[in-house]
Amino acid sequence: MKLGATLTPEGADFAVFSASAEKIELCLFDAEGATETERHEMVRGEGDIHRVSVRGLKAGQLYGYRAHGAYDPDRGLWFDPSKLLVDPYAKELDQPFRHDRDLVKYQADTAALVPKAIVTADVTAKVAPPLLAPGGLVYEVAVKPFTILHPDVPEDIRGTVAALAHPAIIAHLKQIGVDAVELMPITAWIDERHLPPLGLTNGWGYNPIAFMALDPRLCPGGMAELRKTVARLHEAGIGLILDLVFNHSGESDRYGATISMRGLDNLSYYRHLPDDPGELINDTGTGNTLAADNPMVRQLIIDTLRHFVQHAGVDGFRFDLAPIVGRNAEGFAAHGGTLDAMLSDDVLKDRVFIAEPWDIGPGGYQLGNFPAPFLEWNDRARDDMRRYWRGDQSMTGTLATRLAGSSDVFEKSGETRSVNFLAAHDGFTLFDLVSHDHKHNDANGEDNRDGHNENLSWNNGAEGATDDPTIQERRHTDVKSLLSTLFASRGTIMLTMGDEGGRSQQGNNNAYCQDNEITWMDWSALDPDLIGHTAMLANVRKRFPVFSETGFFTGNGDVEWIAPSGEPMQVSDWENPDNRLFGMMLATDDRQSGTPARLAILFNRGHEDAGFSLPGSGWRELSSGEPWGGYLPPRSVRFCLLQ
Repeated sequence: MKLGATLTPEGADFAVFSASAEKIELCLFDAEGATETERHEMVRGEGDIHRVSVRGLKAGQLYGYRAHGAYDPDRGLWFDPSKLLVDPYAKELDQPFRHDRDLVKYQADTAALVPKAIVTADVTAKVAPPLLAPGGLVYEVAVKPFTILHPDVPEDIRGTVAALAHPAIIAHLKQIGVDAVELMPITAWIDERHLPPLGLTNGWGYNPIAFMALDPRLCPGGMAELRKTVARLHEAGIGLILDLVFNHSGESDRYGATISMRGLDNLSYYRHLPDDPGELINDTGTGNTLAADNPMVRQLIIDTLRHFVQHAGVDGFRFDLAPIVGRNAEGFAAHGGTLDAMLSDDVLKDRVFIAEPWDIGPGGYQLGNFPAPFLEWNDRARDDMRRYWRGDQSMTGTLATRLAGSSDVFEKSGETRSVNFLAAHDGFTLFDLVSHDHKHNDANGEDNRDGHNENLSWNNGAEGATDDPTIQERRHTDVKSLLSTLFASRGTIMLTMGDEGGRSQQGNNNAYCQDNEITWMDWSALDPDLIGHTAMLANVRKRFPVFSETGFFTGNGDVEWIAPSGEPMQVSDWENPDNRLFGMMLATDDRQSGTPARLAILFNRGHEDAGFSLPGSGWRELSSGEPWGGYLPPRSVRFCLLQ
């Protein structure tokens, strides 16, 4: 069954789901969205689909819905025909969402506040096999902060999806070896209700209302803009992954706004306590939880994914708080209806799927439990790489496990499905990780209570910005070593925008509400040496296929763990809680020469120079091309090649 607005030779058909509404009306508006011009009562049909056909309509027509029924929040019923409701299948909107108290008030008309859906004519995109291969580099991007300050991007497109296709942006992505950009949410969202009184706005987009409609602030050209950007990136050999939020909506808790699904059928779209339909389940920490196991919600999710593949050609999707998508009344089910429907759908089954494998509900931590071929954000790899370089004891074996693909996490799959990362949008930037012992979120207006308290971070001798050259050099060195560790790990890897160049958020580790210079990337302040180092690391990963294989390192000829003597590590080396030196020697092929090769990656997390011998002769350091000198500088990682 086709839902939403569909153009026909005679006009347009409209269809919307509601099992609980007594009546739904279609409201048509003039071209400016200011005046309602027509109202049509819809007819309930099979499956509680309400339908109406209107002759003479064309692409560009603005519309919304009004739903009638009981208003009894204690029973989970929120029908209020004064509320103009956005079609859950809206594909474009005439304006962004903005929060207003009238969105919450009963019998306060919201037609002047709520964006109108636009009837669109779908255009088919070229759909190619995904460009992100195993072991590839994903680059997480917040669209506006990434390009709003770039001096070479024309001002009229800065901060938009179109800017991602600019040659200067693509050149940077190519320089650091990006295989796919992962866009933080670009679908239409609304600010959390506590932000406007603080003079703040949500700059991240993780508070959606319309799952298919692109936010006009980020993508004013709609699907055509996204489709063109995807095509340009594909021409450059770069894929595009959309970060989508199917775990909650911006309608929030029972004190939140009535804008779309709540007003159409609150009981069907959201999860409620089984014995109290007036109480929303909050497995997301945002006030509501999408009922992904409801057949109509499942269809909305699948149709949304198909929409972005068929009409924009995207390579795949990252799912925020992904266990919600697999939840049913009993909890998370790896082979629940919605996850299985994604993986079996003819349009979707070859796409890249990435899970953030945790939520805050019961049994919400599901790392390693998503069905193949899902890739999963691996927070254990993140935390263990941080702990190792912070200097925590007994970390040598743990780091080796992460470098080898995290077999302890993904052993059920028989291969790694890890997305290894050091930092993401949520938390410190990589530079802030080595510059702050504590979070500094005062600008968020919550007295620094928000955000994670334990970041496994260190400040190298001063909290925050400093003019001390010694501390600056230590931070620079630590960022290089952290990047080297990430790029030396088996699995897909992810880098957050600007971490290749030392971007800072002034110690703010929850900067979702800072749509300003705190999150905007200052291209002029990026460190060219760090960027060059990242480019070198990316070249190493592409040159040696050992990093793109999905099996775990087993020690049966594929990896040898070595001590500073050049000899295999002994039990005493592994068990030494203060061990600061070890090496990983890999058997691989060299795509550059077309011959077999041995690659040694050497780690010194100590604060002094250390000798390190390699077996045999003929080793060269990859970054310089010089013969291996036999010692490691403090706080360093070195890549050496023996052909």
